[in-house]
Amino acid sequence: MDDPVVNVPAKASHARVVVGAREYSLEHEWHSRERTASPLLVFLHEGLGSVAMWRDWPQKLCDAGRFRGLVYSRPGYGRSTPRPRAEKWPVDFMHLQAREALPGFLHAAAVETASDPPWLVGHSDGASIALIYAATFPDRVAGVVALAPHVFVEDLSIKSIELTRQAYLATTDTQESNLRVKLARYHDDPDSAFWGWNDIWLDPAFRSWNIEAMLPAITKPVLVVQGEDDEYGTMAQVESIARHVPRAQLLKLAPCGHSPQRDQSHRVIKATVDFIATHT
Repeated sequence: MDDPVVNVPAKASHARVVVGAREYSLEHEWHSRERTASPLLVFLHEGLGSVAMWRDWPQKLCDAGRFRGLVYSRPGYGRSTPRPRAEKWPVDFMHLQAREALPGFLHAAAVETASDPPWLVGHSDGASIALIYAATFPDRVAGVVALAPHVFVEDLSIKSIELTRQAYLATTDTQESNLRVKLARYHDDPDSAFWGWNDIWLDPAFRSWNIEAMLPAITKPVLVVQGEDDEYGTMAQVESIARHVPRAQLLKLAPCGHSPQRDQSHRVIKATVDFIATHT
């Protein structure tokens, strides 16, 4: 979270999507949309991410592989509709995002998943959502690139999220270096974004969250990227995917933390371009 101030590009648009009983306006941005014959990559951000927090990495990846790209902010994040303060994400919030929000968003963005299935490029929670989508709609996806995914809850994840909570509570709005001020650069409502993510991950009921049983249903190729220094997950996550997903390929990186697309940007871009070329 030491990023410089980043403003949402003027070309960002909004799409109306219904999830459950609520309608949301989802911020999104296209990259190189004119490459109509090229593979489409849809980017799914992490638990505190947004369109702006990807910075220029989606465009760099699209340029390297001559892809099209579509980046969006989930409900509660970025410039999308904030989470109501009294509303708590349910334990199955990632399933809802994969089975309702993402299909609804793709439809609203005029992505024809039957004739032009996209590649899903997800980071952290976004990678988990991408895996759930690929297991639920195996014929509506070309493949998945999962950066630091979660398929079950680890003690390490909980410990790091607890420390993040302490850091969020310990600072004030007058401190330019504090986490809330940084999040405010990327989210219309930083408290909504932070507590939506933090509260559910630290809910005791969430400790049993596990999607390993779904993974064998993924029939398309999956590239899994994990940093050896990831403070939110261990290699047990990617090794589980390797055991359960028939067409999984692993990329383990060092030195690298929870954001491989930042810590090892060039290696992740090259690996992604090569992987998609092999399976296109």
